[in-house]
Amino acid sequence: QAQLQESGPGLMKPSQTLSLTCTVSGGSITTGVYYWSWIRQPPGKGLEWMGAIAYDGNTYYSPSLKSHISISRDTSKNQFSLALSSVTPEDTAVYYCARQTTAWSTVGMDYWGKGTLVTVSS
Repeated sequence: QAQLQESGPGLMKPSQTLSLTCTVSGGSITTGVYYWSWIRQPPGKGLEWMGAIAYDGNTYYSPSLKSHISISRDTSKNQFSLALSSVTPEDTAVYYCARQTTAWSTVGMDYWGKGTLVTVSS
């Protein structure tokens, strides 16, 4: 029943902070045991789980991105957001938000946004 939609700029310059927002409809991000996650897919590569924020506000991050990633939420707007600092062209990817049923496992993702392409280029 949940619907997710990503929004944010599609073009970034290196060293900037990438910021995306996921708007959730059809359910509250604070109700139920769910984890609201960000996943990306660089061109020609597979999906990469980035991290998630839980219904209770706890965050979970991929170790490879831990020093650069921050996921937050605005419960009044039923939104959660991604911030990725110091981006490089290697961060160019299609970025998805999704609903996850466990904190660290990707097997239980049941709802996805359509994805948004973010290009990092000078």
